[in-house]
Amino acid sequence: MIAVALTPSVFAQDDSSSSQRRLTVGGYGEAVYSHHFYSDNVFRYSRAAKYEDAPGFGRVDLPHAVIMLGYDFGHGWSVGTEIEFEHGGIEAATEKETEETGEFEQEIERGGEVALEQFWVQKSFGKYLSIRAGHIVVPVGMTNNNHTPNMFFGVYRPEGENTIMPCTWHETGLSLWGNAAAFRYELQLLPSLNSNLFNDAGWIHNGSASPYEFRPANGLSAAARIDWTGIKGLRLSVSGFVGNSFQNDIVTESYPETSKYYGAKGRVMVGAFDFAYRNRYVTLRGNCDYGHLADAALISTRNKNQTTMTGNPYQHTTVGEHAWDASLEGGINLLAWSNCRSRLYLFGRYDHYDSFVPAEGFTDVQWCERQCVSGGVNYCPIPEIVIKAEGGIRLLAQQYNNEPYFAVGVTWTGFFER
Repeated sequence: MIAVALTPSVFAQDDSSSSQRRLTVGGYGEAVYSHHFYSDNVFRYSRAAKYEDAPGFGRVDLPHAVIMLGYDFGHGWSVGTEIEFEHGGIEAATEKETEETGEFEQEIERGGEVALEQFWVQKSFGKYLSIRAGHIVVPVGMTNNNHTPNMFFGVYRPEGENTIMPCTWHETGLSLWGNAAAFRYELQLLPSLNSNLFNDAGWIHNGSASPYEFRPANGLSAAARIDWTGIKGLRLSVSGFVGNSFQNDIVTESYPETSKYYGAKGRVMVGAFDFAYRNRYVTLRGNCDYGHLADAALISTRNKNQTTMTGNPYQHTTVGEHAWDASLEGGINLLAWSNCRSRLYLFGRYDHYDSFVPAEGFTDVQWCERQCVSGGVNYCPIPEIVIKAEGGIRLLAQQYNNEPYFAVGVTWTGFFER
């Protein structure tokens, strides 16, 4: 598969003295059909026995359709943008309803999201140092740094990281990055997460979102990543994030010393390791992530007691003090021994994660721990196109129903002009 990752080097040149100007146009996209052999009822965990023999459901989806534009002005200056339409984007319309006495109605005709995931200006001082400011991808974990559909075997992105962390994680901030020998480093200064948006099913996944026209930034956080590529075909990476999350919202309160919330910071700490190895015959990828949330008990109490007035965008669940994920996937190229330009991978994948390891005194939400086992094929007729088929099962604790599924998808990743 072609390896196109949305790293700082995609749009930028290392030669800061270059006067060459270059337009870069590219992107990626996915179209998917999936059938799930279990109920999607909201009570399928709390009343598992009732939905044991549910017929299941099918879906078609456009998980991501992305347009990337970049321009190198020369002399080390460049810009980059990435516009993403998730699940087909949003279609809204005002209609005149003849069956309702001709009144006008505003309707949402198709759900989805439109997001500006990258929008930055960069100055490069050679290969050792570049400075980027604007809206950037946070490269914590395996998937955030390698989220194009040719960088994972499954039809959908790896489930564990996509559950416990924002994915794709993008923030407005400042980044310093560069290359030295076999190493690539990146340091970022970012706005803190919002603990009001944490929950049990997704840990900090929603914490980088904002329901407002701006992103609250009452505190700042830091992210870092180091990649090593000293052996041909092998990449080893470590990454992390740290920052406070409590009261990073539009309304803050000054708690007296007698309050149980006095001094609470909600510090989020995430550490991650991931690797990838590829040669003509095999591809292996894996990761392990661990996260800790300080003051999780206080945040859980506060979140459950938030106002329930209409339009409130916040979560009303407890949040885990810890969350973790570990995964491994491998594929064999069945066409590697031929002279065929195409590739046909037979792959297997295992993912084990828990989005809710409770603070002391809180009951464990056991359906939040899951093991996912899957396998299938990836066919690449040309490097930019991948056709995927996958079957798998999500294994839950004994008192719940397991969740088998099947999915097929067609994807593309590439640049039209470079």
